[in-house]
Amino acid sequence: MQEYKVTNQISLKDYKTKVEIDDAKKQLKKVREKLGDWQNTMYAHNKYAVLVCLQGMDTAGKDSLIREVFKDFNVRGIEVQSFKVPTELELGHDYLWRHYIALPQRGKFGVFNRTHYENVLVTRVHPEYILGENLPDINSVEDVNEAFWDKRFEQINNFEKHIAENGTIIFKFFLNLSKDEQKNRLLRRLEKQEKNWKFSPGDLKERKLWDTYQACYEEAINRTSKPHAPWYIVPADDKPTARYIVAKTIYDELMKYTDIVEPELNDKVKANLKAYKDQLNNE
Repeated sequence: MQEYKVTNQISLKDYKTKVEIDDAKKQLKKVREKLGDWQNTMYAHNKYAVLVCLQGMDTAGKDSLIREVFKDFNVRGIEVQSFKVPTELELGHDYLWRHYIALPQRGKFGVFNRTHYENVLVTRVHPEYILGENLPDINSVEDVNEAFWDKRFEQINNFEKHIAENGTIIFKFFLNLSKDEQKNRLLRRLEKQEKNWKFSPGDLKERKLWDTYQACYEEAINRTSKPHAPWYIVPADDKPTARYIVAKTIYDELMKYTDIVEPELNDKVKANLKAYKDQLNNE
């Protein structure tokens, strides 16, 4: 799945939002079973964590992707965090605080459904939100200038470098949805009663800012795709295909970590295995 990995400067308009992969659902089932088995090994190994970051426009399919890709995981080995509007407590700390405390511990997968990148996406489209962070030297929207964003990108890169150097394997996926497909999915939310709860009038307001969001995503991807924390641009108009691409990408990359193996029993325990079996059989 290397064709989806960002290794150079990109333009989002050059990337497809839909591709055809034969039997994507069947292939996903096979890969997610392997991922589930591998996660058990990582849990026992207990030296790495995996962080999966999902970003995309509204209706890109993040929730259902999480459900389908990680369906075969032991629940003890995965934690999902969904970051919404910061709470009063979270605004009392720096913007990365709530992401630091949500990071997966060693041996576990963590999935960020929306991520620390909201702090250079939605806040960039709506810079007035920055005023709620009560930052020194930021007294008006005019203070939220290019130098401010340069610093924020640098902070995010430093954050990811720090956690990568301490054993967190990072994946960042942008679910690349077309504007037409978003329209179709919003209409389904309105037409199907069981999906009405997902709809918010705010979705339509944000949709009007589509081009602005695309520009912000493009810059964020270009400025933060690094070898230790790469971005992958995933065609998202077809949900089964997007799910398979994400799962296969994660699996293929994790297979490169040949040092992740189940720990061996110590020599004393290993030497007494027969005695332990006899003890149980003779109860």
